[in-house]
Amino acid sequence: MIENLPPCPKCACEYTYEMNALVVCPECGNEWVPAENVTEGESGAEERVVKDAVGNVLNDGDTVTVVKALKVKGSPSGIKAGTKVRNIRLIDPVDGHDIDCKIDGFGAMQLKSSLVKKA
Repeated sequence: MIENLPPCPKCACEYTYEMNALVVCPECGNEWVPAENVTEGESGAEERVVKDAVGNVLNDGDTVTVVKALKVKGSPSGIKAGTKVRNIRLIDPVDGHDIDCKIDGFGAMQLKSSLVKKA
């Protein structure tokens, strides 16, 4: 249990309380994890960096190339090595998949950053 609870970052209410891992504001209903409460000057310091198979930093909107042939459930043929994927979107990892994209001929899917190379 936290001894001195931080005030609400939205409304600055001092009467916050702890509920499991969250801190809750009774006035505005805001819920947050105390470790995520970062001051405005440090907001960019905690960004997650996603790297491809060779160590290049990936960003939203990049074009990548698949480096290994991938099997796709429900498809008779998989994704071949060398397939270009345009306009990727980085997401929070779901089972290790941290890239959301649309591949021509397959549709929307998620990829692991360790299986692509920045083009």
